[in-house]
Amino acid sequence: MEKDTIMTKGSPAKKIFFFAMPLIMGNLFQQLYTFFDTVIVGKMIGMDALAAVGTTEWLTFLMFGMIQGITQGFSVFIAQKYGAGDERAVRRGVSNSVYLSLAGACIFVIAGQALIMPLLHLLKTPDEIIGMSACYLSVLYYGVPISFLYNLFAAILRALGNSKTPLTAITISSVINIILDYLFVRCFEAGVFGVALATVLAQIISMLICIYRLKEYAVLRLEKEDRKLSREVCREQLRLGVPMGIQNIITSIGGLVVQSVVNGFGVIFIAAYTAATKLYGLLETAASSYSYAVSTYVGQNYGAGELRRVKAGLRAASGIGIATALLMSAIMLFGGKEILNLFIGGEIDNTQMAIEIGYQYLKILAVFFPFLYLLYIWRACIQGLGNTVLPMLSSFMQLIMRVLCALLLTGYIGYQGVFWGEIFAWLAADTFLAVCYFRIMRRVEKTL
Repeated sequence: MEKDTIMTKGSPAKKIFFFAMPLIMGNLFQQLYTFFDTVIVGKMIGMDALAAVGTTEWLTFLMFGMIQGITQGFSVFIAQKYGAGDERAVRRGVSNSVYLSLAGACIFVIAGQALIMPLLHLLKTPDEIIGMSACYLSVLYYGVPISFLYNLFAAILRALGNSKTPLTAITISSVINIILDYLFVRCFEAGVFGVALATVLAQIISMLICIYRLKEYAVLRLEKEDRKLSREVCREQLRLGVPMGIQNIITSIGGLVVQSVVNGFGVIFIAAYTAATKLYGLLETAASSYSYAVSTYVGQNYGAGELRRVKAGLRAASGIGIATALLMSAIMLFGGKEILNLFIGGEIDNTQMAIEIGYQYLKILAVFFPFLYLLYIWRACIQGLGNTVLPMLSSFMQLIMRVLCALLLTGYIGYQGVFWGEIFAWLAADTFLAVCYFRIMRRVEKTL
């Protein structure tokens, strides 16, 4: 194994933190391009375009969150085998995951294109923006094969302990994406079609960079035997990947129900909610990065039988996560209004109203943000231990809380019920995952 990929030795806190840093930077660049993407849409095209893109947020996550979950599940298998020193199993895992990803991509493209309009109507998308929403989604969904392969190759690199190459890939593609956004919107007046096309083209660059780096790994030099489709390996990878994909589907369903309620409050509220959610997503970046680091760390150490290091790593990651979350909360509280103003353009009265609504959401999120970071970290730990079903169930709990608040609580406190639904979803999932973790560890300790 390359020295810098080994997570089974050294300080758990340092291993997790320094592994996560490139991921944070990479995800930050990715979120920054969505940030500027939103600024370009809101300021250069208009509030209707911002609302059109915003109303597709959860439909986008439904597709691409599912892809990320499945490919991350495939990589858990690879991380465990890599930690155990079983290089042949690593190679078989890589080749079989490629076959599964290509098959999944074909299915997802066909299903995605067929469901765009029915889903937009189901979400009660306003008539004045539904055409733009459909155009935006259609282009993104045609790019699914690229997304599948990029996410897979990036996940494999992380499983092998390499978080630097995904950083390079995301950084370069994000810069390209922002440039293309500006060109397509300002110079070619391509509207939301150009914004979506820029995303797909930039992701091709990310995929190629990851492929180039993977070719340099000796452990991944596939022999003829490694390229054969293995039912046993496919079954194990699907056992890990499918629940993680379903986990994101469940999250998406909750989000779609919430979005349908959000759409009922009108274009101004949609724009406000979209802008606040974009900032929320940017500040959530470190949490998702820590989750990738924890999943790889736990997977390698569990594969090596280092249960004590698993516990130490979870404690260290939790402390790091809480400290980071408090910093992000401060940004929302003290800089939220100014940042929201970057997204929203149009008539002054409507703009001010949207900013006030968005800031209300940010204030509520800021108070409870550490619980979101713990949710990511504890869920990733359980996934790294090889159990992807319980994290999936935690997402189901989030779904229930979001839906109940969106459908019931909004009847009592208005649109703020949507905001509190997010908080209650975090708290419910955190409680469930904490109980699951301690039960799993007690069971594992008895077998060692």
